[in-house]
Amino acid sequence: MRKRIIYSICGVVVAGLVLFGIYAWHPEIAPVTPPAKDQFPAATVAHGKVLAAAGYCSTCHTAPGGQEYAGNYQMNTDFGTIYSSNITPDPETGIGNWSEAAFIRAMRTGVSRDGHHLLPAFPFEHFNKMTDDDIKAIYAYIMSSVPAVKQQKQANGIPFPLNIRFLQAGWKMLFADTSAFEKQSDKSDEWNRGAYLAEGIAHCGACHTPRNALGGEKYSHMYEGAAIDGWIAPSLTASSKSPLPWRQQDFYEYLRTGNSLFHGSAAGPMAPVVHHGLAALSDDDIKALSVYFGDLAGNNSEDPATSPKLQAAIAAQHPMPDARINQGARLYATACASCHFSGSKLRKGRPLLALGSATHLNDPTNLVNVMLDGVRSDQGIPGVVMPAFRDALSDDEIAAIAEYLRHSAGEQPWPNLQQKVGEIRHQPRFEH
Repeated sequence: MRKRIIYSICGVVVAGLVLFGIYAWHPEIAPVTPPAKDQFPAATVAHGKVLAAAGYCSTCHTAPGGQEYAGNYQMNTDFGTIYSSNITPDPETGIGNWSEAAFIRAMRTGVSRDGHHLLPAFPFEHFNKMTDDDIKAIYAYIMSSVPAVKQQKQANGIPFPLNIRFLQAGWKMLFADTSAFEKQSDKSDEWNRGAYLAEGIAHCGACHTPRNALGGEKYSHMYEGAAIDGWIAPSLTASSKSPLPWRQQDFYEYLRTGNSLFHGSAAGPMAPVVHHGLAALSDDDIKALSVYFGDLAGNNSEDPATSPKLQAAIAAQHPMPDARINQGARLYATACASCHFSGSKLRKGRPLLALGSATHLNDPTNLVNVMLDGVRSDQGIPGVVMPAFRDALSDDEIAAIAEYLRHSAGEQPWPNLQQKVGEIRHQPRFEH
């Protein structure tokens, strides 16, 4: 009887391994001769160029100072260091010998032409929501218009056993939502277009949706905010910490220009999203995204200009009767107020910091990052610069200003703030 039980358990285990092997195994798709550049219709190539930009393909597949799409962009994850692949049409080190079918399979299932599983840093579960025509258009653009670059991919720094690609199939089975995009019949065409873009090519949830301990997106908390690349991607839903609710027009202004009068400017990882990615989309598509996210944020219609919270934020610009807060107020007056003290009138590109999401988040990371590294001319509103204070202010001084801003915004102090500033100062900086 005991042996029968043991044999039964072993049989179940073996059967499970066999079934998993069948699920995990993918055959190699034969290499092809690189397609002729002129075989793709011009309209398809142009459409693919827009989609490749909206999907931030060059952002993730181009190393700082490197050749576009040639890979080796470094991503520091909780599971080790990953370097992106070369996706230029080079047949030896890129994807020049990939057929259209191999490209579609990679985009939809996260499986390379040779059959190995791609790491989850590649958001295939989002790209799977795209139509075949859209994926084919990106293939046409890359094969016809991206210069081939011969560059080997650097080895990833992923420890054993996470570096076993075969096991990635188990992660996909447990955590990846590979369902196709479905239109919502009770929503407008514009809303559905925005949802298609956000959930598919733009893969907004890859950054703005929190993840579990093994890196899977928590779909039940979609767009509720997450830590990414040393920054906090804030909630895009009604759970946003912003004191003034995000309206449809705020999303449009931010996504189109990189700045919202009532919410601040794009910085860190969001800057290339706006200026290198979404900039390629038409106004109609940006409006569709704004309709979609405006709905997720609660379809707010209150005029921020008449909000009591705005008046409170304006009044809060004045110093507070507390020694530590006054230290921060003095530093703020010296280093920040010439741009950020707005009196009773808000100025585009010079946000009132008591209104910014960074001041109200539960974590000071975004505010400290901006204070340390500033906002370059190619971030936020092009041409408007905030200087970096990394070399001008100490950890204590940065923390004092942050404490002042947090206090003036009516929020509770961040714990261990000076220590946190030091940690952020020494972490790898986001570069792109």
